[in-house]
Amino acid sequence: MAAIVCDIARAQGEHPGSIGEGKGLRVVLPEGAGNVHERQVILNELAQGIRPMAEGESWFAVLAEDEQRLVLREMEQFCVQARAVETDAQAAIARSGMRPTYTPAVMLTRWRLNMSHLPHYDRARAFRLLVALFAIADNRRRERYCADGCSHAWHQLVAQEEGPAAM
Repeated sequence: MAAIVCDIARAQGEHPGSIGEGKGLRVVLPEGAGNVHERQVILNELAQGIRPMAEGESWFAVLAEDEQRLVLREMEQFCVQARAVETDAQAAIARSGMRPTYTPAVMLTRWRLNMSHLPHYDRARAFRLLVALFAIADNRRRERYCADGCSHAWHQLVAQEEGPAAM
């Protein structure tokens, strides 16, 4: 299968979503995924375990406030679209490694997904929690509805080797 390759930010400061000096995010879009935004690919790779969560947290941390809020809104939509349910809340909190007393965790147990309005110190926690919730719901959706294959571009993502040979 052919793929579209996008390199996001080669050095910190070139792009608001870059990670560390001289280290960029490599995003590979499946063929026919021209309408999938690079940010959406990153979020799906995090949920699918293709991209390490530490890398995703670093990426999220350097985004501007409005971009962070946009990412959280997208994650909220992804969770709903993947058919997350209230009973997923405790598993998502456990998977995220978050204390159940943190505001995003309390919000989730009350099925309040709108976390984009949280203050800066809770946005990173909300990001980690929503990625965990999305991962649980999307995994269930893949097992139930996409087990025999599907045309969802985000389910066609594959891990890519980093370094000069992969570029």
